[in-house]
Amino acid sequence: MERGQRTSRGRGLNKSCIMLIVIAGKERFAFKGVASNLVTYLTDVVKMSNSSAAKAVNIWCGFTSIMPLLLSTLADSYWDRYSTIISFSFIYVMGLGALTSTAFSWTSSSTSSNSSISSSAFLYLSLCLISLGQGGYNPSLQAFGADQLDNDDDDDELPNSKDNCKSNKKSVFFTWWYFGVCSGCLLGVIVMSYIQDTYGWVLGFAIPTIAMVTSTISFLCGSRMYTYKSDEKTDAKSPFPSIVRAIKAIASKLITRKTTLSKEESDLKKLELQENPLCLQNLGSNKEDLDEDEISKKENYLVENGKIVIRLFPIWTMLLMFAVIFQQPATFFTKQGMTMKRNIGSSFKIPPATLQSAITVSIILLMPLYNRILIPIMQKITRNEKGINVMQRMGVGMFLSIIAMVIAAIVETKRLEMSKQMGNVTWPNEIKHRDHTVPLSIFWLLPQYILLGISDIFTVVGMQEFFYNEVPVRMRTMAFALYTSVFGVGSFMSALFISLVEAFTSSSGSKHSWFSDDMSEARIDKYYWLLALASAFSFLLYLILCKFFKSRSDLDSEICK
Repeated sequence: MERGQRTSRGRGLNKSCIMLIVIAGKERFAFKGVASNLVTYLTDVVKMSNSSAAKAVNIWCGFTSIMPLLLSTLADSYWDRYSTIISFSFIYVMGLGALTSTAFSWTSSSTSSNSSISSSAFLYLSLCLISLGQGGYNPSLQAFGADQLDNDDDDDELPNSKDNCKSNKKSVFFTWWYFGVCSGCLLGVIVMSYIQDTYGWVLGFAIPTIAMVTSTISFLCGSRMYTYKSDEKTDAKSPFPSIVRAIKAIASKLITRKTTLSKEESDLKKLELQENPLCLQNLGSNKEDLDEDEISKKENYLVENGKIVIRLFPIWTMLLMFAVIFQQPATFFTKQGMTMKRNIGSSFKIPPATLQSAITVSIILLMPLYNRILIPIMQKITRNEKGINVMQRMGVGMFLSIIAMVIAAIVETKRLEMSKQMGNVTWPNEIKHRDHTVPLSIFWLLPQYILLGISDIFTVVGMQEFFYNEVPVRMRTMAFALYTSVFGVGSFMSALFISLVEAFTSSSGSKHSWFSDDMSEARIDKYYWLLALASAFSFLLYLILCKFFKSRSDLDSEICK
């Protein structure tokens, strides 16, 4: 009976895990409360053009997503995760507070040209602080949350039972973590977009700031209950210096053309498989008595670390177009919604950014169906224990994102046709560029949002699992950063595409570019078709790569044979 109670308790999450999931949800509420409607703030308050606002949001999202890759080495190599979370949470709060002050500055005074420039500079500074804070905070918080699972291991269980229990706990943890993050995103999009459009931007940015302050205080209050892993910060345990040294070693080998195989490579592979004790034999008991041969093997081990990251690069690259597509809901999807019929009843108007919540709602509602219905069906069809593997899961999501862009292009074409049918109506300039609406319901945009939500279930969750499984254990914080860096670089690519398309369409003799401020003259539908075509090409390359890619577990099993 005692064993049964212990097993049941082992499947659940401890208090520290639950607390960290709630804290992560608060952070997502704060971030989405700013990011989801930022393009509206830039066009309506800061008075940017549509293309400039979209590029600014894309660059900022890219910078925000790429920062974890640059800052995760602090938690993995130099700082412990707890210190990293505390330090960057304060930077995060400073950025949100500064953004709130810019909203007050823009909305409370008629700015001159000089004050406008200074206000813009302060706006960009506040956004950079948010990116910096979030970049160090997010991956460290998730890795720190996973660390709490080690607190519940039962000493009297067999090793195999321990591993299965820990694996189940991790599965439960990541599922609830994703649920907490999605719940925070949903509240941030729905609540804050309505407050910003109805009650103003000062209150709309102040509430996310308060949410982040309470999140930081909650984290500090739970300090006594957390599990803290002992940190070994030698250079051998530090992934970033190891990768640099590995790249140098690889370059040196290429130059000298000296490669050694056979037994040395076999020993090197054995060293690499630290998580599989069945493959570790004759490693020696005294680490202080390393001879020259063992030191050479250690250097070769660093080379293998570099190879692990390098071999993931082709797959990482093919995921970039998926990330480009995911920048559209916060930019051009929202601008589409601003020109469509948004009334519910006689007085209430749906804030366009609110429709982004359809992505999160789709994830929350359909995630259980994925695990309880789709996976069992796929298990029977494929006769695979997992139903579909991680690579197939990401591929399905990429395909669905292409379909979403095709639907978005068709809906935008319909919106433009209705706009032209409205004829030669003369609109005042301020209405023509900002509030000119067509009698097409905003709910026509729901299919593209929902499809992106479904694709998120496949690709984004698959990306997290893929990078987590394919990197060495001591680089797990880097693994979370690798998947967010896909969206960072994808955001920069989206901004680059907008600049190139705008330059090309403006110089081709056409009267308006595809991103004209007058939405009745813009051709965003063509831009959507371009993204769908580029994504389809990337998807085909991804399918080819999948045939040749071998996962880390496959390589491990080959070595152990």
